[in-house]
Amino acid sequence: MHVKALKVFCDVVGRRSFSRAAAENDMSQSGASQMVHHLEEHLGVRLIDRSKRPFVLTPEGEVFYEGCRRLVEQYYTLEDNVRAMHQDVEGLVRVASIYSVGLSHIDRFRRCFLQKFPQAKVQLEYHHPSRIYDLVREDQVDLGLVSYPQKSRTIDVSPWREEPMVLTCAPEHALATRTSVELSELANLEMVGFNPDLRIRRKIDQALEAAGVECCVTLEFDNIESIKRAVEINAGVALLPAPTVEREIAAGTLVAIPIKGKKLVRPLGIIRRHGRELGDTARRFFEMLQEDAGPHRAGERAKAS
Repeated sequence: MHVKALKVFCDVVGRRSFSRAAAENDMSQSGASQMVHHLEEHLGVRLIDRSKRPFVLTPEGEVFYEGCRRLVEQYYTLEDNVRAMHQDVEGLVRVASIYSVGLSHIDRFRRCFLQKFPQAKVQLEYHHPSRIYDLVREDQVDLGLVSYPQKSRTIDVSPWREEPMVLTCAPEHALATRTSVELSELANLEMVGFNPDLRIRRKIDQALEAAGVECCVTLEFDNIESIKRAVEINAGVALLPAPTVEREIAAGTLVAIPIKGKKLVRPLGIIRRHGRELGDTARRFFEMLQEDAGPHRAGERAKAS
């Protein structure tokens, strides 16, 4: 059996789609389907039950997938490391990021990495936090970048940055001329917030509750970009990580006011599947992230205070 066929099978299962797996491997959907079918013929068992929508793995498919995933991972890691011994870094690193981190940080790192290693490839995806954890567990990406990272039996966490939260408002808002504001002053203000199922929303609510503030959230979104647009039209104020509003501050469409007293930060972390060895390209990208974490690096807050 060719390693390519094993990888296609793993991608079909991990992506939950023949079409997405085919695109991942630069082949047609029918080609991916035929490759999986040939595996089934070779093994003499059915790996995928296609009669159900979405498809499910058979018991044999479950066992084969777990073994294949390890084999494919080990092979491509070995291939990447051997190549790195005698030539420039030219492997692939797959990164999944929440939207706000990708837009405010990762694209810059991607450009710097490709400038240093022009033969390398960086595959960057943006997803909801829960999907990023799934992609890491399923080996569909090498690294995940999330806020409020959570370690588990299958997920390893490397702290990366701590971003200070600021109160953002439209230039015409009554608080726009303030140089600082306490959380207690936000009582009864109309706020634009994150959806309640997001960890950042729960952390903000906890901080406001500790300050004796009853939330008055009039609009809720699942991403920072939508929140910023709502604040720009003066639909309310919002607590957001400072780096995510730098462009709007420079353009004059938003005002950022530091929080006085209690420090409120958004921690960022790099997640990896527990026990997985990174290939040379992914390892170098990971090291670059850690070496150039920037002014809001985790732990930097303690040095600055």
